[in-house]
Amino acid sequence: MFVALFGAAGCGSGGRGASSSTKVPVTGSVPAVARPALGLTEDNADLLWPPGEGEGGNGSARAFQAARTELTALHPSYLRLLVDWAALQPSREQPPDLRARIDGCARGVRPCGAYGGIRAEFAAIAAQQRSATSGSGAFRIVLDVFGTPDWAARSPSGCELAGSTPFARPLDADAIGDYRALVRSLLEMARAEGVALEWWSPWNEPNDPRFISPQRSSCRPRSPALSPAVYAQLVRAMAAELQEAGGAHHLVLGELNDLEVGSPHTTSVAEFIAALPTDVLCLGTVYSIHAYARYGEDDGEQASIARPVEALEAALDARGGCAREAKIWVTEAGAGGPHPGQPRAAEAAGVLEEEAGCRALSDQLQGWDEDPRVTAVFQYSFRDDPDFPVGLVSADLAHLHRTYALWLDWSRSRRTGQGMPSPTLCA
Repeated sequence: MFVALFGAAGCGSGGRGASSSTKVPVTGSVPAVARPALGLTEDNADLLWPPGEGEGGNGSARAFQAARTELTALHPSYLRLLVDWAALQPSREQPPDLRARIDGCARGVRPCGAYGGIRAEFAAIAAQQRSATSGSGAFRIVLDVFGTPDWAARSPSGCELAGSTPFARPLDADAIGDYRALVRSLLEMARAEGVALEWWSPWNEPNDPRFISPQRSSCRPRSPALSPAVYAQLVRAMAAELQEAGGAHHLVLGELNDLEVGSPHTTSVAEFIAALPTDVLCLGTVYSIHAYARYGEDDGEQASIARPVEALEAALDARGGCAREAKIWVTEAGAGGPHPGQPRAAEAAGVLEEEAGCRALSDQLQGWDEDPRVTAVFQYSFRDDPDFPVGLVSADLAHLHRTYALWLDWSRSRRTGQGMPSPTLCA
């Protein structure tokens, strides 16, 4: 995921820190399905409303109607929303602004349609959950938090990349209470809008310096990773707050960048899982990883169907116990350029690229479908972000990419119990 997508817009602790034995009560379970459930990341409320609905008399809503129909037709079991804390609470003196106005553009690309932040996203998802066309059990929210506000960040330290900002730095000790207050405010807003917040991810890509920095105390190759302990603090805080709130809440642990080899500035999947404290390891029954389709001659060695998932599974198995029983969610998947995040090719070359990327994604889905531990796969995102274009529809909403047909057939076949989608959909 490209961090700038969200930064640009998808307090003392008071003695309330969680103990090492804190667990989030599990009062529900992941639905038993024949193949992984479909999840989708999309934050634009103009796209999330069911077709023909909306609020505020937004005159631009007509520009989003076709895309709303296409998104709704996917019937995603899960809708992943990204919560940029730094953007929501730039000042400690003010609570997180869950109604902060967002222009609804894709980095300036029209169509645009301003909406009222996370509150509007919750309202749109509640409408989808009530809609008969969306299907029972669809659009269940998964919240993924990231982004340290300037006032909550520790001072620079360790082996930081040049240009690192407070956005990625660990929380100051007395800001853990503010993090818990963010969780409370989201729960309160969800209750007001009539949606349940079942699934929570404490922090995005904690093994990547764009989200936690520094990863290590020094730039020596064998310097121990710091990020697992930083992440553990957030996991414990979120678990404690959700337990105190009551109700059915589950943690999605990891949200890891698919790094097979660490560096002075990154932490590999295996190293990160190995360093997680034992009490944190069992606070969730689902671990997640990001794994985009790669293709082309230069990426032949990296185009393995399920290598990131296999790396995560091996790391969990090495820890044993509850970790060995954990299910896997691929919370970011998709296809764009040969290397994820590169610009899409234009004209004739773009047609060939779309087919190649779609087939690479199809191969990944086939591998995950055959893995009983993988219980959900999330497309990131629905609308293309010009700085990380792996979406299903172009940023101007004028063109559906070929991967849309693949996901649509995946969704239909999963609901009807039919076989895997054919790669011929990519042609």
